[in-house]
Amino acid sequence: MALAPRPNDRWIAECQALADGIRRRVLSHTVTHGGYLSQACSSAEVVGFLYGRGMNLGPSEGPLVPPPYSVAPSKGNPGYTSGMLYNGCRAANKDRFFLSPTHYAMTLYAALIESGRLGPDGLSQFNTDGSTVEMIGGEHSPGHETNGGSLGQTISQAAGVAWARRRKGDAGKVWVFLSDGECQEGQVWEAIMNLAFQKLDNIHIVVDNNGQQVDGRTEHVMGLEPLDAKFTAFGARCLRADGHDLAALDAAFETPHPGKPLVVIADTDPTRGIGLLKERWPNLHYIRFKEEDERARYAEALKAMGD
Repeated sequence: MALAPRPNDRWIAECQALADGIRRRVLSHTVTHGGYLSQACSSAEVVGFLYGRGMNLGPSEGPLVPPPYSVAPSKGNPGYTSGMLYNGCRAANKDRFFLSPTHYAMTLYAALIESGRLGPDGLSQFNTDGSTVEMIGGEHSPGHETNGGSLGQTISQAAGVAWARRRKGDAGKVWVFLSDGECQEGQVWEAIMNLAFQKLDNIHIVVDNNGQQVDGRTEHVMGLEPLDAKFTAFGARCLRADGHDLAALDAAFETPHPGKPLVVIADTDPTRGIGLLKERWPNLHYIRFKEEDERARYAEALKAMGD
């Protein structure tokens, strides 16, 4: 049975505008520098939904243009700028966000810009020496709360935060963005099992199930399906949704899940919005142009997207 979205659907147009802006910005960067484009294509609606509808965040407390990296955070370094500042204050009633696959950093930076949390000029520092706007984000990078480490580790860090927040009586939720390839890691399943055992229902997890990873098609590297049945078996409340359907995502995250973590598997297309990527399937993990004529074709696709 289909779940009904919440009323007043003006937010759908707003979130879709966020998603379209994410794709456009990441494509623009890719035309010039190369990059993780397919990840933006698959996750744009999901990330647009999180920042435009799903998460309860306060206004950004980070500078519009990120400062250079100084040193690791410590009492002796009060000027350190944490990436989490871009998601607002850590008040008890506000949500917290954890990006697990930190190679999605460019997608996150684009979302922060589109939602007014980061200035467009911040991208001029992308992946330059001394910059916090890194290709693979760290705790000092805009929008990132932790260092992700190896794929699959961040969910355990987020689980600890969810446990601590429940102990403190915080009303705010914890949100985790996972990629499907990470679900090949055992630590993901240990974390889900622990979240279920602790009955932590203050955590929402979304999986970008785009079917591709660095070594090719996920089903050929290590098949994951039926992924929803696996999450359910480990104690989560798990639903599937079309990851490009904002109303479906909204309805899924409104599903009651007392005493259980909520997992939404967002089934997505890593070529969504940029049909040229289909020619590269399944080698989409990182886009690097070897021929200038191909770069020119992507530049034309960018022009077709408009401003």
